[in-house]
Amino acid sequence: MDTTITFLQLAIPAEENFSLADTLDCGQCFRWEAEGDGWYHGVVSRRFCRAKQMPDGLLLEHAAEGDEPFWRNYFDLEVSYAAIRERLCRDRQLARAAAFAPGIRVLRQEPWETLCSFIISQNNNLGRIKGIVARLCGGFGDELSVGIHAFPRPEQLAGHTEEDLAPLRAGWRAGYLLDAADKVASGELDLDEIARMPLDDARAALQTIRGVGPKVAECALLYGFGRRECFPMDVWMKRAMKQLFPKGLPRCARADAGIAQQYIFHYARVCPEAFDKK
Repeated sequence: MDTTITFLQLAIPAEENFSLADTLDCGQCFRWEAEGDGWYHGVVSRRFCRAKQMPDGLLLEHAAEGDEPFWRNYFDLEVSYAAIRERLCRDRQLARAAAFAPGIRVLRQEPWETLCSFIISQNNNLGRIKGIVARLCGGFGDELSVGIHAFPRPEQLAGHTEEDLAPLRAGWRAGYLLDAADKVASGELDLDEIARMPLDDARAALQTIRGVGPKVAECALLYGFGRRECFPMDVWMKRAMKQLFPKGLPRCARADAGIAQQYIFHYARVCPEAFDKK
C-alpha cells in the first residue's frame, strides 16, 4: 500500500479574499469537517482530501497533482468573485451582506450527492444533516480506505426499503431518498440531461421526485448543477428578503443571484445585527 502523502498548492489571486472556513461552514456542503489548526477533511467525488488555507493559497493534502483542474473547479477558483462583489455592492444592503463574509465561494458539487443532501436537509439542522449523510455513506457507499467512504451511487440505494435506511435516522426523508435513487438508477431521470435543460424544465424535472419541492430543487441546481441564476428560499432567506429586500432582489444581483443568495443567507444566519440595519 502506498502511504506517500502528497500535497497540492492552489494559488488564489490576492484580491479574491478567499476564506476556506466561510466557504465550508456556510451551509452549502455537508462532508467537510474541521480538525483544528485550520485543517478540514472531506470526501468530494470519491476523493478524500485534507485542506488548509495558507497565506499564499490553498494547501490540499492527499490530492494528486493531476487533479488540480478538478479542485480549482470545485472551489470555483477560475471565477473572479471580486468582480461579482463589485456588481453586488451597487446595492447598500447587498454590500453589507457581501462584506460580512467576502471570502465565501459557491462550490461546484456533484449533482447526485447534492440532490440527496438537500433532500436530507429539509426541516433539519446542520449537525443532523451531516450525521445522516455520514451514516448514509458509511452504510451504503464504497469504502475508499479504512473508515472513509464515497457517497453511494443511485444504484447502491435503488431497490432498498425505508426499513433498510432506518439506521440513518433520516425519518420520512428516507422515502424521498429512495424515490430519487429509483428514478435516477432506472433512467427515468437523467441528471446529465437535467444539467442541459432550460432552467424551468430542470426545476420541473427534479420536482417529479417525491418530496422535492421548489427549495430543494433550487438548492440542487445552484450547488450541484452550477446554475448560478438560482435563488433558494428557506426560512432564513424569506426573513432576510422580507426585512432587507422587501422590493425583491436588486437588479444588480440578478446575473449572480445564487452567489448573492449565499452572502445574504450567511449574513442573516450568523450576524445578529443583520436585521437591525436598514
